[in-house]
Amino acid sequence: MAAENAEQGLVDQWRGVLTVHARTLCELDRELHPHGLGASDFEVLDLLTAGTAADGGPSFRVQEISERVHLSQSALSRLIGRLEKDGLVTRGMCAEDRRGVRVCVTAKGRELHGEVLPLQRAVLARMLAGDPAVCGE
Repeated sequence: MAAENAEQGLVDQWRGVLTVHARTLCELDRELHPHGLGASDFEVLDLLTAGTAADGGPSFRVQEISERVHLSQSALSRLIGRLEKDGLVTRGMCAEDRRGVRVCVTAKGRELHGEVLPLQRAVLARMLAGDPAVCGE
């Protein structure tokens, strides 16, 4: 009986994590949509703007990005393609490995990131504080 209760506690905790994640993504998408971004788009811009690549340079290999934003390689490639089409990032070949692709944020991408950063951080603060009044609830 105690083992079943402990197991159910783990399941409930896991479902709680999933609920917070889903609600937070929903709210991020809602807040960022008027700016032409979704939550995953912002995560990539945020990484490119605020992060440092493994080699210390300003551009990231696609593999580095995929390890940090938790998207499949194909989904990330499509996302980067959209960001590039919108003029927010540029893509180029890796000098050290011609099979690799590097991604760099543009001035336009940095500007948009700066505009929406306070919105994203406010959503995180609200959602992680446990505000349930999101996504139409």
